[in-house]
Amino acid sequence: VLTQPQIIQGIHEAYLDAGADIIETNSFNGTRVSMSDYHMEDLVPEINREAARLAKAACEKYSTPDKPRFVAGVLGPTSRTCSISPDVNNPAFRNISFDELKENYIEATHALIEGGADIILIESVFDTLN
Repeated sequence: VLTQPQIIQGIHEAYLDAGADIIETNSFNGTRVSMSDYHMEDLVPEINREAARLAKAACEKYSTPDKPRFVAGVLGPTSRTCSISPDVNNPAFRNISFDELKENYIEATHALIEGGADIILIESVFDTLN
């Protein structure tokens, strides 16, 4: 029986076997605000660091001097927005501030870098203020 890290490692390696030069961490909602929906906000650094570490290990296994492989650490959207009120009866209300979002992204980015991400990929952000 494979462990979850072995399954993820195998997925990364399948992409590298197919010729990928860059693989991503798939840490799409790995921010404190998004993980708070599941009461898992304290796991954010570990989730991002381990996602990058697993991808980096696969890249190191497949990299050669002529064909280096790279890890794109993924920062996805959060489950909140600065542009639109979640309360239709109060259009000015916001349930998160720009500074809170900034801190969420900084925390996730630092952990991705600690885990070995070579690139930071900003993915599917639906709000220009985010």
